[in-house]
Amino acid sequence: MVTQRNYTCEEAFTVLRERTGVVIPVFFPDAVDISIGESLLEDTVSLFCTQVKDPGTICLSFDGGHAGLDRVKRLAEEYGVSTVTAPVNTGKLSAVTNGMRFLMEHRNPEFLAAVDQDGDHFANELMNFVRAALHITACARIERVLVLGRRISRHRPMGFLRGELEELADRMLLDALQYHAAVTHTPLRMECANMFDEYPDFHSGYKLFSAPLAQSVFYGEPQLCGVSGDCYHRHAVEAVMTVEALAHGAYLGVVNRSTINEQPISTFGLVDRVHLAADKIIWPCKRLDIPPAFVEQWLANHIPRLMLQTFSPDGKKELMAIRRTVLAAFGKEPYDDSDTLFQPLFI
Repeated sequence: MVTQRNYTCEEAFTVLRERTGVVIPVFFPDAVDISIGESLLEDTVSLFCTQVKDPGTICLSFDGGHAGLDRVKRLAEEYGVSTVTAPVNTGKLSAVTNGMRFLMEHRNPEFLAAVDQDGDHFANELMNFVRAALHITACARIERVLVLGRRISRHRPMGFLRGELEELADRMLLDALQYHAAVTHTPLRMECANMFDEYPDFHSGYKLFSAPLAQSVFYGEPQLCGVSGDCYHRHAVEAVMTVEALAHGAYLGVVNRSTINEQPISTFGLVDRVHLAADKIIWPCKRLDIPPAFVEQWLANHIPRLMLQTFSPDGKKELMAIRRTVLAAFGKEPYDDSDTLFQPLFI
């Protein structure tokens, strides 16, 4: 029997103001207009500073590189936020990890949020994350909680192509988690994550961790599972944080969050889209020991439902390239030589 204890708004407000930390990973690629990136970062910092009592509980985690460090130092001086700097750029996961460790070692928060620097993660909505986490903690009597910020639309802020590719990655990750839950006899607890969609927004960049969970996730040894450093630290970042959280006993919650209708800045166009999308599938399936035949069938299950494949021939070509890349990582050739998948004749 679940005993529900409803936190008041005042109690949740106190936890947010006094016992919540925020990590903002920072990196400015050479190909992106740094003035726009710096402006969005300052907006993000200033707004999150309004939500916490001590701005030192906000950590700008600079992920190396030569651009933008002076701006980070200036923001730290102006707003009183904390900073941690990596000597070289290794990827978002390293930056989040460094920031989480800094806050846990120097500020001892009860909850820790990870948000991006791009101005698309709204500080005023962090209260909902904290309230959801407190609700789960009280009702489930558990200290390990992960709350995802669900984007009401993936396609509008990110564009049609990226929205479709994230849908594929999210659907594949849910299958992988359910398979792993079954073979390990550990039920996947989704009652606080299934209210909105068929699959959670696993790859959302707005996440809240309880401190005991963050301790396990961000102090554990990296689980590369045979993939490249880019796959683990750059491409599959959100999957890594989600899977490791659930592997360490996290109770999953989801809250709605707003986005800007069209992202003001993005590095999506600077990377190899096929490898980015494939890596989001490859790492979690390897980490969760998914047999190649299941990976192949799940791709066959989900690719036909994507609207992207109606963009012929480019959409189909992109999806087939992702499929080939994923299957190659599992030492498996596609079951035919064509760039088509068996699918229903009628809809």
